[in-house]
Amino acid sequence: MIFVTLGTQDKSFVRLLKEIDKLIDDGIINDEVVVQSGYTKYNSKNMKILDFIPFDEFNTYLEKSNYIITHGGVGSILTSITMDKKVIAVSRLKEFNEHENNHQVEIVSRFNDMRYILGCLQVKDINDAVLKIESFVPQPYRSNNEQFCNQIAEEIDKR
Repeated sequence: MIFVTLGTQDKSFVRLLKEIDKLIDDGIINDEVVVQSGYTKYNSKNMKILDFIPFDEFNTYLEKSNYIITHGGVGSILTSITMDKKVIAVSRLKEFNEHENNHQVEIVSRFNDMRYILGCLQVKDINDAVLKIESFVPQPYRSNNEQFCNQIAEEIDKR
């Protein structure tokens, strides 16, 4: 199963869902596809579309998925890679009124450059990413929260 998450941004990202639908129709994607669409309204004969789902149900879909296709939001990417999932992330773009600016291009580029994900700066790039995802070996992600908290505690203890 492939889990697609578009997050909770109050703008549509229908371009991504249309492209995934096309990949299913073309036989490039053969797995079941479940979508958390948020505010993106879209009907599909190929995909199960859910607008908003509870956090525990969201995590269940993440756990059961073979890989994740997500928008370029930090929360969605980090949640997925923290669970050691393979991720394809696609940037929302201002020019299509999908976000207020193009910060997701920077986010996706950075995570891609560090080899945590396969990044797509354009929706059309998802075709190549889907073909590469099975052989893609992501860099393991390890949070540095504990180290950061220890450094803060050390600074506090100095006072």
